[in-house]
Amino acid sequence: MLILILGIIIFLGVHTLSTLRDQRQSLIGSMGENSYKAAYSVGSLIGLVLIVWGFGAYRASGYIPVWTPPRGLGHVAIPLMWVAFVALAAAYAPTGKIKSTLKHPMLVGVKTWALAHLLANGDLGSIILFGSFLGWAVYDRISLKRRGSLGPAPAPFGTGDWITIAAGSALWLLFFTFHNALIGVRVLG
Repeated sequence: MLILILGIIIFLGVHTLSTLRDQRQSLIGSMGENSYKAAYSVGSLIGLVLIVWGFGAYRASGYIPVWTPPRGLGHVAIPLMWVAFVALAAAYAPTGKIKSTLKHPMLVGVKTWALAHLLANGDLGSIILFGSFLGWAVYDRISLKRRGSLGPAPAPFGTGDWITIAAGSALWLLFFTFHNALIGVRVLG
């Protein structure tokens, strides 16, 4: 469990640094922009590897139950994950109604992903992992709002939105189908 927690601290710590604008600017000034980006990427990768390794080790040692989610919540998580994948796809779309409505679609995707997994899992490791990401995404959204980051300008629904829905749906279907092979956990059951 300690490896999982260390990974979360490193990964979310690196990502939180970007919300601390003065400290971030100071680091860029002293390191240079390319070195800062490299350090940011390496720190994120190390955190991610530790999260995956730590959560795998936690699962292998046996789940620590905290609560038992009602069976129906697992089924609620499935459409929520579709929303998360469409939001993720919208984050990379150049423009569109979905992107402009969500304002910060990557954060909407992270919050939805975390919430879906918290609804479907009642063990300590899942609560720590997904609860941390949900808390961080809420914090980051508040930080963006305080900085005046309003997201993209309003845009009409168009071709980019259909591409966003198709790409998000395809990713969702892939993860739904191969979740057990990729993550080691069956989606249902």
